[in-house]
Amino acid sequence: MTMKNFDWQAIIFDFDGVVVESGKIKTQAFAELYRPHGEDIVAKVVQFHNQNGGMSRYHKFRHFQQHYLNKPPLTETEVKQLDIHFSELVVEAVIAADPVPGALELIHQQAERIPLFVASGTPDSELKIIVERRGLTPYFKAVHGAPAPKKNIIASFLSTYGLKAESVLMIGDAIADLEGAQANNTAFLGRVFPGDPNPFPAHIKIVPDLRELVD
Repeated sequence: MTMKNFDWQAIIFDFDGVVVESGKIKTQAFAELYRPHGEDIVAKVVQFHNQNGGMSRYHKFRHFQQHYLNKPPLTETEVKQLDIHFSELVVEAVIAADPVPGALELIHQQAERIPLFVASGTPDSELKIIVERRGLTPYFKAVHGAPAPKKNIIASFLSTYGLKAESVLMIGDAIADLEGAQANNTAFLGRVFPGDPNPFPAHIKIVPDLRELVD
C-alpha cells in the first residue's frame, strides 16, 4: 500500500511541521519565554519541547514550573499570562512561515475529493486564526486544537463525519500525532524535517515533505 495510491476517505493533518514550517518558531518562543530564568533552564525547556512535539503548551508550562523552576503549581491566571506572551511571540511568525513543500498542493488537490481536517496541539482559537489568515479555512471540514487531546480530536472527526478509521490517514511530525492515530486505529504517515532526528519507531513510514503525495 502506498500513501498516494490508496483510496483515502479523509486526511487529518497536524499543523506545525506538517502544513507549515513553524517548528523552529515554537522552539524559539519557548526559549525566549524562559530566558529570564537562565540559559540552563532554557536548554532544558528546549530539549523537553523538542522531545514532546504535539503536546499542548499548557502541559509544558506546568511541567517546566514543577520540574525546572521548582515553584508552586501555576495558577490559571499565570497560565493565561504565559499563553498570551507565547501567542504574541509566535502567531504572526507562523502566519508568515513557509509552507511545508507539497502541503498546499496536496491540500488544494485533495479538498476537491475528500474531507480534510486539522488536529493540532496549538490552542484552538489561535489555530483557527492562523488557518484563516493563511487562507486555508475553506479547504478544511474542521480545525481543532488544544486543550482537547489529539486522540479525542481525531475520535470526534471520525464519529461526527462517519469515517472508517482504517480508511483515514493522519499526517504528523510528532509522537503525539502517532499516538493519536494509533488510539483511533487510523493509518499514519510521519513527516521528519530533513536533518532532524526521526522520533518514530522503525516500522513507521516517513517522508521529508509532502511532495510525493501530490498527484
